[in-house]
Amino acid sequence: MIKRLSLLTAFIFLLNALTSCQQEIKPAKISDTNRKLLIDSTVTAFEKALLRNQIDSVFKKYQFNGSVAVFKDSVELYRKNQGFSDFKQKIDIDDQTIFAIGSVSKQFTAVLILLQEEQGKLNVEDKVSKYLTAFQNKEYENITIRQLLNHTSGLNTMGGKLHFKSGTGFLYSNDGFNALGKVLEKVTGKSYDENISELFKKAGMNHSSTGSSLKNQNGNFAGAHLGNGKIVEEVHPMPERLASREIGIPAGGVLSSIDDLHQWNNALYSGKILRPETLKMFVANSAERHHAIFGKMGYGDGIMTNPGTPATYFHSGYVKGSPSLNIFYPKTKTSVIILSNIADEERGKGFTFRPHVEIKKITDALENVISEMNVHQQNQM
Repeated sequence: MIKRLSLLTAFIFLLNALTSCQQEIKPAKISDTNRKLLIDSTVTAFEKALLRNQIDSVFKKYQFNGSVAVFKDSVELYRKNQGFSDFKQKIDIDDQTIFAIGSVSKQFTAVLILLQEEQGKLNVEDKVSKYLTAFQNKEYENITIRQLLNHTSGLNTMGGKLHFKSGTGFLYSNDGFNALGKVLEKVTGKSYDENISELFKKAGMNHSSTGSSLKNQNGNFAGAHLGNGKIVEEVHPMPERLASREIGIPAGGVLSSIDDLHQWNNALYSGKILRPETLKMFVANSAERHHAIFGKMGYGDGIMTNPGTPATYFHSGYVKGSPSLNIFYPKTKTSVIILSNIADEERGKGFTFRPHVEIKKITDALENVISEMNVHQQNQM
């Protein structure tokens, strides 16, 4: 794991060296703009080398089968594919491989709902019973759309008792997000797949679909598997099972790739999808979650946030045999995307997500160092 202090020291050493070099260059004078470009290019090279060293070690340590990439805005800082998309045919994972992303899908459903609010077709403070007859009973009648978005409704499984009074706690619910999918269909008069297809197009995601709308995609879908790489069992039926009652497309049924999720992050957080005030609401902490893998965090509308520094928007995803993690650091516009198509369930989800947790710790630490370095740089100007 990265030692934050040593990294900061290394960065500051580089910056001081650059400053000293600038002062010694005479008679030509380096402008502030050129100095900044020189520093930025040096920092980028340092980041690339560090990420290659640190994340490559995670790949090796866990024999990670999947794809990992890190982008700063449009600049690729790191990318590595390892292992097989098809274990029987020994087909390698590549940049075009498409994965099931599980609950990372929830942010798409949340954004689709928020887009309807922007158009005046609903309000997130509306009671869900206004739109769905399944909520028109004494148990569910006070649940709001917002409470489904941030998992504070008390709902776990549709038809069951609420675990607490709506709005007073946190309980993660796939059924809550699948209900949001039905609300979306009600107010738009279109199927969920039609709605999300339009969103993919708006975001420039040309290789994404859902488990119920996947065409051929040139055979690039990696499927899902259980095992340890040596003993592998394919999960069936994929991707059809993503539309099952157990999972549900709005809660966990999106299929996507590294490049499409990068495209999504850039489009969403740059304001190309939602209005600024809506985007602010999307990421605002309106609940607190205690995640079994990632610990304590804030929760917005289908998105998780770091409780401290660095500022981070992220969501993990898991459908049987396919763990994923999508991270965005708003200060540096950096995306970190981790996709895989195999899980050793016998060793538990904690083990399955160890590579994801370690990589997030690496990029969290690097993001904090970059922030401190920027402060130091400003003080030198």
